[in-house]
Amino acid sequence: MTATPQQLADVLRPVKHVLLDFDGPVCSVFAGLPAPEVARRLRESLLTAGEQAPAGAEKETDPLALLRLISDARPELTESTDAELAALETEAVRVARPTPGGDSVLRAAARSGRLVSVVSNNAGAAITAYLAEHGLSDYVAGVFGRAPGDPSSMKPNPRLLLEAMEAAGTGPEHSIFIGDAARDVEAGKAAGIQTIGYANKPGKDVKLAAAGAVVIVDSMELIEDTLTR
Repeated sequence: MTATPQQLADVLRPVKHVLLDFDGPVCSVFAGLPAPEVARRLRESLLTAGEQAPAGAEKETDPLALLRLISDARPELTESTDAELAALETEAVRVARPTPGGDSVLRAAARSGRLVSVVSNNAGAAITAYLAEHGLSDYVAGVFGRAPGDPSSMKPNPRLLLEAMEAAGTGPEHSIFIGDAARDVEAGKAAGIQTIGYANKPGKDVKLAAAGAVVIVDSMELIEDTLTR
């Protein structure tokens, strides 16, 4: 199911704007500071502030899903919870694991004359910190993390993709999104952008294909190789 070099080349040929998800295609955000630990700290921050986490929060190990849960149940806590999570994400990216080929894709896309945007459900401050620490800031034209205090902006909502294209002055026909989750493909569809599915775990290729990814790769290096031709 992995794309052939020719299929990938055909998809990338008209592209002037490469949009990438962050957690997955660029790095593994919670590799060093695990997601369950971040979720636990997020719950603890509520207790420290004298607030109780809503029902179901204790079992949630995905920090972003936990943010949604808290926001839905206790909207008045959304802004403070989001800010706390952004701080934890910024701590996490300091020990994040770079994705093999992820940095090379950023460099190759920029050097080929294409605009590069990072579009992610993670906090923009965390993304910016990671790029700066790894010497990648100059290759990225824009960072579009979730809107602070507004979890509804996260994918599969196409809002962030649309904002990235508007800022770059590009349209869907000249853009491509690279993501590793079905929600990325769904957001791309809603924004009118084709999505390259990055299947970085067993079984993801099936889910990405079912969601409608235009092609699927199991290595970011395959994209880099095509961009550098």
